Amino acid sequence: MDNKDRGFEKYLGLKRKKLTEDDYIEGILSGNRVILARAMSLIESKREDDNELSKRIIDKCLPHSGRSVRIGVTGVPGAGKSTFIESLGLYLLTQDKKIAVMAVDPSSSRTGGSLMGDKTRMERLSGHNDVFIRPSATSGFLGGVNRATREVIILAEAAGYEIILIETVGVGQSEIMVHSMVDFFLLLQIAGAGDELQGIKKGIMEMADAIIVTKADGDNIQKAEMCKKELENAIHYSPHRDDDWNVPVLTVSSIENRSVDEVWKLINKYTDNMKENGLFLQKRKEQTAEWMRFTIAKNLEYEFYNSPAVKERLRELKSSVLEGKTSPVSAVEHLISLFRGNAGS
Repeated sequence: MDNKDRGFEKYLGLKRKKLTEDDYIEGILSGNRVILARAMSLIESKREDDNELSKRIIDKCLPHSGRSVRIGVTGVPGAGKSTFIESLGLYLLTQDKKIAVMAVDPSSSRTGGSLMGDKTRMERLSGHNDVFIRPSATSGFLGGVNRATREVIILAEAAGYEIILIETVGVGQSEIMVHSMVDFFLLLQIAGAGDELQGIKKGIMEMADAIIVTKADGDNIQKAEMCKKELENAIHYSPHRDDDWNVPVLTVSSIENRSVDEVWKLINKYTDNMKENGLFLQKRKEQTAEWMRFTIAKNLEYEFYNSPAVKERLRELKSSVLEGKTSPVSAVEHLISLFRGNAGS
């Protein structure tokens, strides 16, 4: 049996073995990708015992986290987010960085589908030992997609990943979610799609720390430069939350690896500025507070809808509301009263 076969046999053994809490902690802190993946799956489990174990693991990993740079990547459909992430990831590998890639898609909680089912396209990036790419199903676990993504970040950082790339797969709510958990928020835009600003919501423009015009190669270079100018004009009239940071617009070719290094320089410049003026740590604290607030809301929602008293009356009251016999306000007040009575029993 050669080394490759022995390695595969060891991998299968780890996949099958029931791990203890200490096994998880030791494996994560040593950078074992199989155990890291299993710990992330534990967070997403619907089993109550798995949920309890995952919370203990996260608590023990927390002191070893927080040392990465967290980068959010969003963009209009067809902007080439996956291609850009792969190109940036490959560049970061030349800088001796360890990289974790994940995604946020609130819509998947309705379908139960994979967040990153298309990440098999990142073939060049996924083959590296210093890269961890996480496909993640989100349906049904306690706390919701936002809670899981934040906790997955903690585990990845504890495992030694220095760059966390988080891609928004959905639209609307996902951008807000990702923005609330990253240090730097990148908006990707594509030229040559008619109205260059079509589909870019004002709120997303205001959240962006930089805007990247992708696919600036071949016959598309001139269109990309025109798009860049239009975006710069739009930014001029769009307020940004950091008074000392002018949101830059870059044209990038992920295929030709042109200006990808400039994106990384921008990220470093921004995070260095944030650390110098004390806003980096302040932002992290605000995001932790938001994580707590969101988790409280999601857990209360979970308990509310799983309350026997609420379950018993919910369908009847919903029908009454739809038939115009009861107002939504009265129905909700009645359900909350039932929930409080049940919770106190």
